Amino acid sequence: MTGRQTRTQLFASLTQARRKTFVAGLDQREKNEWQFDFKNSVHLGQSEPEGDWRVWLVMGGRGFGKTRAGAEWVRSIAEGDGFARIALVGASLGEARSVMVEGESGLIACSPPDRVPHFEPSLHRLRWPNGAQAYLYSAAEPESLRGPQHSHAWCDEIGKWPAAHQRATRCWDNLTLGLRLGKDQRIVATTTPRSTALVRRLVESDGTVVTGGPSRDNAANLPPSFLVAMEREYGQSLLGRQELGGELLDEVEGALWSRALLERCRERGNDSEHSRVVIGVDPPASSDGDACGIVVAALGKDGIGRVLADASIEKPTPERWARAVAETAAVWQADRVVAEANQGGAMVASVLRAADISLPLKLVHASRGKVARAEPVAALYEAGRVRHCGMFAQLEDQLCGLMAGGGYEGPGRSPDQADALVWALTELMLGRQIRPRISAL
Repeated sequence: MTGRQTRTQLFASLTQARRKTFVAGLDQREKNEWQFDFKNSVHLGQSEPEGDWRVWLVMGGRGFGKTRAGAEWVRSIAEGDGFARIALVGASLGEARSVMVEGESGLIACSPPDRVPHFEPSLHRLRWPNGAQAYLYSAAEPESLRGPQHSHAWCDEIGKWPAAHQRATRCWDNLTLGLRLGKDQRIVATTTPRSTALVRRLVESDGTVVTGGPSRDNAANLPPSFLVAMEREYGQSLLGRQELGGELLDEVEGALWSRALLERCRERGNDSEHSRVVIGVDPPASSDGDACGIVVAALGKDGIGRVLADASIEKPTPERWARAVAETAAVWQADRVVAEANQGGAMVASVLRAADISLPLKLVHASRGKVARAEPVAALYEAGRVRHCGMFAQLEDQLCGLMAGGGYEGPGRSPDQADALVWALTELMLGRQIRPRISAL
């Protein structure tokens, strides 16, 4: 792709006079088509690769323009070949319709008025005026692709296709086995980078061409406030590098948590009633040392533990972190604060009491290392008993750096936020364990 220049870049290099001359030379038909010609606004990562390829994987950050790239490629195929039979595969039928077909960057929105495909929701089908057709499929139903034949396919957000029972790979296999119409069968796959089995398989395949990049590559079509806010929130965290930078991150082999596990535990719009709210605190050893980990977790009446907030602060004074704990406890109406006291139990207690914390304070002493304490909590995640109510970038980066058997390979010197989470969930879900006894019958 190096050395290629898009039409957008070419126009940007022209003088104002040359641009006016060019526009003056357009006839009315060309002016009418101008806003619907994707080549006038495309950036390099959205440009169809040259050469003989079978799979084009567009892997970029949020807002990179992946959906638009996929929709424009399908439109070019359909408008150029009336015999095209195209598969549109989303994570679900609902997403295929709402994003790929009817979305702001979907097929209907990017088509000129005289060539808008007719959508038949009951048949999951689009029909173009020239006879080309596209059919919607759900990656959650891989057997629906066993039998139908296609000439082309667009697969959206393959990184979030359901992995249970190998649905994602089965769906891909059924799709490719049915890709036998026409003379030049090709697939475009668009996704935010996620280290799933299917994404890795495609990246490592000789028949795949990969383009992509960070969200800022599409800055011309994104609100500046979005890019500023996302950079401030996620910065160079691993989550930010993946979701905004468009990087495919390797999972740390042997880590207690994986990104795929955390994604499965993500929960939005939870309205479950809490039976207990606890704040876990991992105080810094000194004011110029590490962060103070402050994590809010709750136990729902449904028996599920939920991580509600990460209120951790960097390099605070004792007064500042104690005040942050007090404010967090008031906001979340916490029932208890659980604080590690290995760095001076009396000091931790007095600092917190000075911040006017009136709720019960429990000081805990670490008799085992951070990783050993984290292992039973990680098992709760594996069992589906913990949910994250939102995204917690730095906290999740630290969790993914805790290694089974000991050691830490995450960001920073110490996993303070992860340790605070472990204390909170241990108090909520592992604090009262019944030990088995042998009794006489």
